[in-house]
Amino acid sequence: MNEQEPPTPEPGDAELLGRWRGGDPSGFELLVRRYEGPLLRHARTLLRHGGGAEDTVQEAFLRLAKTPPDLEGREGVPGDRELSAWLHRVTRNLCLDVMRSEQRRRAREAERASETEAIEARGVEALDTRSAVEHSISSLPDDQREVVSLRLLEECSYAEIASITGRNVGTVGWLISVGMKALARDLSPLMEA
Repeated sequence: MNEQEPPTPEPGDAELLGRWRGGDPSGFELLVRRYEGPLLRHARTLLRHGGGAEDTVQEAFLRLAKTPPDLEGREGVPGDRELSAWLHRVTRNLCLDVMRSEQRRRAREAERASETEAIEARGVEALDTRSAVEHSISSLPDDQREVVSLRLLEECSYAEIASITGRNVGTVGWLISVGMKALARDLSPLMEA
């Protein structure tokens, strides 16, 4: 008669951690094989379509390698269940960190996009306004067109305009005043819009 030996029971988590602490890497390898699948499923569930599940689980195992928990087993809770819960808790916390980080990144990107759109809109509006002003200025009589253009577009002072045009400051002021009234009439529909 052929008697078979009973199968050797798998070592428990506490024993595998003890091997790891004692310098035997096979203990840690067995723990990784035992928990990698369940932890990946947990991480993928939390992170959904966002990547990072593998990195998160890897980080959980790194934390286990650096500072493994003590598995003394509380009353009614075997040590193996404690390690499983510990690994899942660490994985969950790491996933929550990834999710919060992703939310902050999306919020920053949305804020930047909004700011960029506003800047672009103001830029287009400014270009449109400047174009309308330049067009209205071009319809002024020659003497008004020159002084209004120097004042509005080049931001010259009355004294500078007088020096450039060879006119006295009073004449420059009068030409600018008359030209600005004409511009106001011409641009009033734009200002109302």
